[in-house]
Amino acid sequence: MKKTFVPLLILAFIFVAYQNQSVQPGPAANAPATSPPAAAYADWQAGDQVRGSGTVTRVLSDDNDGSRHQRFIVEVAPGRTVLIAHNIDLAPRVPSLRVGDTVAFFGEYEWNDRGGVIHWTHHDPRGSHVGGWIEHQGRRYE
Repeated sequence: MKKTFVPLLILAFIFVAYQNQSVQPGPAANAPATSPPAAAYADWQAGDQVRGSGTVTRVLSDDNDGSRHQRFIVEVAPGRTVLIAHNIDLAPRVPSLRVGDTVAFFGEYEWNDRGGVIHWTHHDPRGSHVGGWIEHQGRRYE
């Protein structure tokens, strides 16, 4: 009996020690939006699911080629902007969006020479991609 009790006690101790480590998990899709430090934006890689927030600096016309997208530019850090391409065939349009508004987002980042694009800010009707969202004035659009 003692031969099995000691190894089990050691395993339990290791498990508890591992669980109490100070590990910061990545953001969940439904986690409240907070703006990470500016350095975090520098680490975004093409294809990453990212969460952030910023100030709308420009509202663009809709892209109506293929799936329709509401488009706007968001400054996510001083001097760092991204284009948000929000599919309005799959998710509701963000109404009354104006320059100076704060928005939060969760979507897929793609790099370009102008800062990048955030897309997949909506649910996936096929269920094969992580769903994203945009938050504006206390309401979530997904």
